[in-house]
Amino acid sequence: MEKKKRRGHGEGTLYQRKDGWWIGQVSIGRDTEGNPKRATVCGKTQGEVRDKITALRHEQMQGNRINPSKITLGEWLDTWLEHYAKPRVRQTTWEQYEYLARRHIKPALGKVQLRKLQGPDLQRLYNEKLKNGLSARTVRLMHVVLHSALGQAVKDGMVLRNVAQATAPPRVTKKEIKTLAEDQMGVFLDAAEGTRLYPAVLMLLGTGLRRGEMLGLKWQDIDFQEGILYVRRSLVKTNSGSKIQETKTGRERSVPVPTDVLRELKAHKARQAQEKLKLGEGYQDQGFVFATPLGTPTAPRNFYRYFRGLLFKMDATRLARETGKPMKEVMKELRKSGDGLLNDITIHSLRHTYATMLLKAGEHPKVVQEILGHASITMTIDTYSHVVPGLKHQAAATINDLLKRNTPTSKEG
Repeated sequence: MEKKKRRGHGEGTLYQRKDGWWIGQVSIGRDTEGNPKRATVCGKTQGEVRDKITALRHEQMQGNRINPSKITLGEWLDTWLEHYAKPRVRQTTWEQYEYLARRHIKPALGKVQLRKLQGPDLQRLYNEKLKNGLSARTVRLMHVVLHSALGQAVKDGMVLRNVAQATAPPRVTKKEIKTLAEDQMGVFLDAAEGTRLYPAVLMLLGTGLRRGEMLGLKWQDIDFQEGILYVRRSLVKTNSGSKIQETKTGRERSVPVPTDVLRELKAHKARQAQEKLKLGEGYQDQGFVFATPLGTPTAPRNFYRYFRGLLFKMDATRLARETGKPMKEVMKELRKSGDGLLNDITIHSLRHTYATMLLKAGEHPKVVQEILGHASITMTIDTYSHVVPGLKHQAAATINDLLKRNTPTSKEG
């Protein structure tokens, strides 16, 4: 039986459960009928619970303690987003969390008191969202938000357990990675050649950078003599516009740059210098490699539009060649139907194309991981597992050649 350890007047009650967790209860005043109200906190150690009780007392004296018995899930999500999530995650991630809470979680369960929330409530929410067409990936991310927020509520003593742990969120099936075939790469670069952002497209295919990393590049990040660039920041789209933030892993990395890409970058830099000279004081030079004609960074959304335009041009060129129809007529038909063969190709496909080419050429996965900036080699191997079977056959063929050259029969011959 759990034994309670009494403390001094007003200091609360402490006891340890059979599972090892410490529970603390403290008086936080009286309700409207004069009955005493108590708050419960929990922790892995006795000292942790004592600290929480002290914090409760302090908040009570300051007059800013929320009644834990009445706080709703919606109120707690607002608190968690502002005070716990915002300081810890990137702005783009926080905006995604906030959207999911506002658009999907709070309308359904926002008014439910935190202490009355149950696992089946969350499970019904997940199932309903899936039934109404929300993707498994989005529902899974909703679960991440709820699991994190409720986990913090446990740590803060708002509830005794995290009910999100009792749910079965949907599994996310990995989509097949779409890459450009070798013949498509040539057509793609032909479509881009001569456009303002052709060097950016060549950079993506030649270095495997993420879109934000490429748009965040500055001239000071490129060592033309050594043929290396340094990824130090990323330009991302947020609700308040484009913003510079740290890289996805929070670390700087170096990436080798092919000779053809370096040559194009030098020509691009010369053209940019002419634009700057022509515009004079009106040019807002911030040092970005792929700047607008005004010197400001190219917004991710604008680069996306440019990229989709290239794919549209590729599809139109192919159809005009196959049907013999005028280009103008083909483009009109494509806009109307939206049935381009390259609709499933994304900007990220260029990164996948780069990595696939390296692995097929026999580059070690560890080297590919470091170039791509993956957090671990496991992520690289998992992401490009479709390439692995071919590499296994290639490895077997290599060993076979070595054995042939070194067996007694081959030596005698």
